[in-house]
Amino acid sequence: MRAIRQDTHGSPEVLEEVELPKPQPGLSEILIAVRAAGVNPTDWWNRAQPMTVSGLPLILGWDVSGVVEAVGTGVTLFKPGDEVFGMLPYPHGVGSHAEYVTGPARAFVHKPAGIDHVQAGALPLAALTAYQALVDTADVRPGQRVLIHAAAGGVGHLAVQIAKSRGAYVIGTASAAKHDFLRSLGVDEAIDYHTVDFTEAVKDIDFVLDPISRDTAARARSVAVLRRGGTLVSILPVPVDPAELADIAERGIRYEALLVEADRAGMQAIADLVETGALRAHIEATFPLAEAARAHALGETGRTTGKIVLTLEETSAA
Repeated sequence: MRAIRQDTHGSPEVLEEVELPKPQPGLSEILIAVRAAGVNPTDWWNRAQPMTVSGLPLILGWDVSGVVEAVGTGVTLFKPGDEVFGMLPYPHGVGSHAEYVTGPARAFVHKPAGIDHVQAGALPLAALTAYQALVDTADVRPGQRVLIHAAAGGVGHLAVQIAKSRGAYVIGTASAAKHDFLRSLGVDEAIDYHTVDFTEAVKDIDFVLDPISRDTAARARSVAVLRRGGTLVSILPVPVDPAELADIAERGIRYEALLVEADRAGMQAIADLVETGALRAHIEATFPLAEAARAHALGETGRTTGKIVLTLEETSAA
């Protein structure tokens, strides 16, 4: 099979197409012929340097949408020919940027019939991140005020839709050029972070989703707009000083650092939202598997809207 592998860390040019043996499913695993696989910030971060995975050589990719080719012993949920989507266990289940990949059967659900593989391949990691933050962690409820930073980004634009599906009042930060896009998703207020200090524009927030703050000063700005009893969820794997955590707690605010997990129940909830029309990925661009380096370079500009997806031609069973 073809796969995109790196033998060292560095710029997008370290990604190379290689030929490897097709994997075989182990106990409780399925073998998937990949049709589409999202590219996420964690992919280009781990390509550039060890972040959440460190072994080399490395095949990146956690998002998967494709067709079950074979099932391992013990699998009852799927049969060959089923169309499925899901996320490989993060971070060590990596490897979907290839023609075939194996993964635990219970990391996947049936792909909704109403969307194609590109849509489905864009969703798992980013949508699960948003769902696990908004629903599993914070239990966002109708009428609550939700602030989503980088609301036009991969996680952000899906978080907006999930928050709206739960009846929240949603405020999103993004450049002015993306405000029409945010409104199309249902955002109630859009803030241009280039010209407006959000700490002066909003207050009494119940929940903040933060995919951008890397230091104490940046996190403090989100803490400042939260009401007592509110929740701040960071999705960046960065260390936080115990003194900062103590200060946040003294303010009566809950702080959580979330690392996305493979989750069949969460994936089914996402599939259900897709089926009802409440959730859809915006696709910034697609690239064939062989052009993974171009996909990484585009993602690293930081100016994309929604998701970038690698696509694969239908592969034979040989």
